[in-house]
Amino acid sequence: MIYGRQSKSAPVGVVSKVLRILEAINQAPSGLQLREIAQQTGINKSTAYRFMAHLETEGYLFRDETGAYIVGPKLVRLGSGANYQATIRTISRPVVQNLWKATSETVNLGVLDGHDVFYLDVVQSPHPFRMAAHKGAWRPLNSTAMGKALLAYLPDEERDHIIDSLKFEKFSPFTITSLPKLRKELAKIREQGYSLDNEEAVLGTRCVSAPILMEDGRAAAAISVAGPVTRVAKERVPFFAKAVMTAAKSISNRLSNSGTMVRNDARAAIEAAKANGMLHN
Repeated sequence: MIYGRQSKSAPVGVVSKVLRILEAINQAPSGLQLREIAQQTGINKSTAYRFMAHLETEGYLFRDETGAYIVGPKLVRLGSGANYQATIRTISRPVVQNLWKATSETVNLGVLDGHDVFYLDVVQSPHPFRMAAHKGAWRPLNSTAMGKALLAYLPDEERDHIIDSLKFEKFSPFTITSLPKLRKELAKIREQGYSLDNEEAVLGTRCVSAPILMEDGRAAAAISVAGPVTRVAKERVPFFAKAVMTAAKSISNRLSNSGTMVRNDARAAIEAAKANGMLHN
């Protein structure tokens, strides 16, 4: 019998099993249950669980309310942006639902995408007359509450680079169309902790947003409540502002408590594995 020559650098043992688990989970954006991971990788359930528990603790995996494992933000930030967005959406969804129940208005979750805010998730208001945003849509940063919340919490250099190249398209008489006015608005947002779209994107609608902050103080995403000005009235802005800031803080805590605050540092994965006895020097 002729045997193939085995590479001395081929992954074996623990490393091979961990890689098989990560590959299986990465190919299933909606997540995999423990039994599914064991079936797909051929790894014993108790062994697979032990590895995944370590990875979850360190923030490289996240387990949702159904018990399904998905790739955590700390790991996917090193790879696919699409997976990162799916993870943020999954972690945020229970909070988005609770905010929707508390306000009965449309709730949006968005992330920065170039010169736009990209809508990761939208739960529509139950009212017949409502703000009809759509998941997967892009909206300009300067005319949306989420866009301004995301801009306000960028590092100065990155924020300046973006706003200096904005087109400032006008959607209503109230749209911010000048750089000085936008800078003043962003400073106000940082001071009060939330942002407003006062009929700036669509006449007759108002939106209140707050940033979902990471450990370094920048926004990983933003969450907002939007509706007609008859229901999201000026005198009710403090109520909606408190609700969205509480929701944003809750999502930040979910990220932090699950060990998934993003650190774009590949060495952290190696050091965490060594500390937990998964790798040896």
